[in-house]
Amino acid sequence: MLIMISTISLTLTLCSLIMFLSTTLSKKTILDREKMSPFECGFDPQSSARLPFSLRFFLIAVIFLIFDVEITLLLPLANLSTLTDLQAWSFVTTLFLLILLLGLYYEWGKGALEWSQ
Repeated sequence: MLIMISTISLTLTLCSLIMFLSTTLSKKTILDREKMSPFECGFDPQSSARLPFSLRFFLIAVIFLIFDVEITLLLPLANLSTLTDLQAWSFVTTLFLLILLLGLYYEWGKGALEWSQ
């Protein structure tokens, strides 16, 4: 037990020290306007280099990630069908797919999947 506590305390101390060193060493000390500008070639920019971010693209990307993770949760269910009761397996699989479909229809109804708005 003493070895485990000392290992945990050593790990936490080492991680804290590394995090402290990385934050102090990575600070930029020179805040020059020319260095902070997106173009450093000597010319003034004609327009803003910071384009507005599309929130619709972000929402579709998040929805894609959520459904992608849920598909990876569905794949092991095929292997579990031989190890468990068929009735319980089909109930769990049907419930999981129903929740997925309800989420998809909800997002579709709210218009989050329409790109051209």
